[in-house]
Amino acid sequence: MLELLVVMVIIGLLAGFVGPRLFGQIGKSEVKIARAQLDAFRKALDTFRIDVGRYPTGEQGLAALNVRPGNEARWGGPYLSKGIPKDPWGREYAYRFPGEHGDYDLISLGRDGREGGSGEDADITSW
Repeated sequence: MLELLVVMVIIGLLAGFVGPRLFGQIGKSEVKIARAQLDAFRKALDTFRIDVGRYPTGEQGLAALNVRPGNEARWGGPYLSKGIPKDPWGREYAYRFPGEHGDYDLISLGRDGREGGSGEDADITSW
């Protein structure tokens, strides 16, 4: 019985050391996923611009990458193979055209869902 208690204590100590490091990596991977998705959006938006001659309007938004907007004759999409993904925290990406920081702005508000923040709560942007 004493040996079982010693094993349980050792397992508890290992979980106490490994657990926080493991959960810290999950947050970092979500930020990496958001950056990779923004990169895919940038490539799709650039291809849309090459085909159509302009970026999607703010009203059309990112949906124009998968659904032909209006009577756009030169649209060659869909430009994303699996539709418009949500950010790793389950929220829509913000698309602003014209952008304040470039031709367009793409934004994920991070883990907290609010503008600003630091660390995992920081905004992930296209600029």
